[in-house]
Amino acid sequence: MSSRLPEYRFAGRTAVVTGAASGIGEHLAYGLAFQGSDLVLIDVTEGRLSMVAERIRTANPSLNVQTLVADLADRAAVESVASRVLADHPAIGLLVNNAGIALGGRFDQVTVDEFEHVMNVNFRAPMLLTHALLPALTASPGGHLVNMSSLFGLIAPPGQSAYSASKFALRGLSEALRGELIDDGVGVTTVHPGGIRTRIAESALIGSHVPKDEIEGQMKRFAALLSFPPAKAAELILRAVTKRKARLLIATSAKAPDLLARLLPVGHAAVVRAVTAATTRGTRPAGTVLKR
Repeated sequence: MSSRLPEYRFAGRTAVVTGAASGIGEHLAYGLAFQGSDLVLIDVTEGRLSMVAERIRTANPSLNVQTLVADLADRAAVESVASRVLADHPAIGLLVNNAGIALGGRFDQVTVDEFEHVMNVNFRAPMLLTHALLPALTASPGGHLVNMSSLFGLIAPPGQSAYSASKFALRGLSEALRGELIDDGVGVTTVHPGGIRTRIAESALIGSHVPKDEIEGQMKRFAALLSFPPAKAAELILRAVTKRKARLLIATSAKAPDLLARLLPVGHAAVVRAVTAATTRGTRPAGTVLKR
């Protein structure tokens, strides 16, 4: 916990959450409402977003719950969302950049357009939204920013060039902002989830040049790795916000690779490559212990 910032206070403040229609974002919305925060919930999926908002309104009739449907891959849509938030909420307490999308395939198996799409959703959108909402976030002391990086913002396995690039970029932005915003009374938490049980496997894109006979197996193995409950992840994130933690690693699947990268700054890449290759084949290398 930073000695310069007090604990974050949720009640009576407005929280803006992207990717709020499912997974971690949905459960963050429920948790924030329970803590007494008014909400601005953003997602591309209108039907699911409406259901989440209605559940919250029913359980918490005194709260103001606003929904905005937007495709965060579209720069104009992000800028429109920011303008609407600023018009309705000149001061906000919390911004959670949670929305994200995955893309499977080696660098030579994905197109430039596919790569850019992932960068636009995972990095450009939170960058633009944070930049535009800074006046509202700093309007009163005690605000907080959460950026959702990933396990792949700690290590970069083969086959995840676009996703890793976007999550490393968001991690770098977050770490710089933490140093810049502390004098404005705003804290920053970078979150690195491991295998969280969300819809990311269902919505993941596959590179145009990945062989068709490899796609189904890869998707099944990817989905099998997602086991940590999103409700528990949301609880840990809100606790980290309260304590103004700079960084949060969720699940052993994030903590173990982080430790490996710290112990072997260069050599860990060979280990990651071997494990990735074995996982792709549906096996594991001799001597490798899989933790669940």
